[in-house]
Amino acid sequence: MGSRYFYEFLEPISLELSRTLQELENAIYNSPRSMLTHSRTFIEVLLEKVMIYENMPNEPFYTIIERIRDLDHNGLLIPEVKNALHEVRKLGNMAAHDTRQFRFSESLTAWEHIYTIVKWFVEVYVSYDIEVPEYVDPIIKRDNIYGLEEMALRFKKIEELLKQSLEKDQPKKTNGQDEEPKTDVVDSESMIEGDQQLLETSIDEEPGFMPIRTITYGEHSVDVPYFLRDTFLLPQRFPESERFLIRLGGEQQARLMSELPNSLEDFHQRVTRYNETHSKTFFKELKEFIAEEIRRKKLIQSRPGELFLFYDSDQIVVTEDLGKIDINNENFTGMPGLIEQLNEDGIYKVRDLPKELLILGKYRGVGKNRVESFFNQLKGIQKTIITEATLN
Repeated sequence: MGSRYFYEFLEPISLELSRTLQELENAIYNSPRSMLTHSRTFIEVLLEKVMIYENMPNEPFYTIIERIRDLDHNGLLIPEVKNALHEVRKLGNMAAHDTRQFRFSESLTAWEHIYTIVKWFVEVYVSYDIEVPEYVDPIIKRDNIYGLEEMALRFKKIEELLKQSLEKDQPKKTNGQDEEPKTDVVDSESMIEGDQQLLETSIDEEPGFMPIRTITYGEHSVDVPYFLRDTFLLPQRFPESERFLIRLGGEQQARLMSELPNSLEDFHQRVTRYNETHSKTFFKELKEFIAEEIRRKKLIQSRPGELFLFYDSDQIVVTEDLGKIDINNENFTGMPGLIEQLNEDGIYKVRDLPKELLILGKYRGVGKNRVESFFNQLKGIQKTIITEATLN
């Protein structure tokens, strides 16, 4: 089984370094500007680590170019590494200030320079026993694309952990003897438990699942993943809070996830004739809604190319045969009003139905029980199709 990313071999030595490099690798083709900007931050932390190990003056206000010059004056940089550091620094400066479009070739150039820097750092300050693989250009990962805002959050979290790791770094011991390179630059096992959990959960989340904000009620909280940041809050998905949401929507308060405040305490005060119980109940249903949306998205991702129809916490796969079924009174009994209104809206086949079947509750004279009956008849039709296919 191949590596998930090039610098995976560094994980036993430093999760912070390896995962920062993973984020940079993910951004090479996804966002060259982000990759170049954060590459500059990466080498700045790496230079600060070296200055700590070498017991050199190390002030937080030092610039990158000052750190490079100090290390060079002390004979700690070979020309190849010094050049690589300057190139990454210059590219990072341009990406941070220039509004032009940056090219893949530029992020690839920075990535190759980073290889030179990391190889030097590992061999000099970690251990000669670690075998650094030969450089290879990264491939484009079409199935691993993060949104720009989500990528910025990932970089922010991983760089915070990377900078925190400086607190654990110590100068090299001096005893008058030639020293072997350090083998305990960063010990992942000594990591703060919360940091390691973040690396293993939030940072490892697939595209779209990175928590982008947290909504609270009292001591309770729920994380909102990136893919739900602006999702529509369909009132029918909140059975106990449906009327409350409709009233809020009329005041333009809770139509989208992004319109919700960070705390739902006293949320009921934004409309009249509601009390704290409604705010508390809505928070409970919001947690259930987010959990169900995550389940659905992971299901869809695990079965690419398949069409699902969802009802509450259940779903049905729309096969080719099921998709061809006509929506008429013969196939769906006991609901002529719903069938007529669906046909008027151009929905004649099962494949034309909305993915969220609760939307059907918007039609005149159609309640949740009618929608549930429609869904159950769909399941029955599918069961019949499967049975007939097995017999033939």
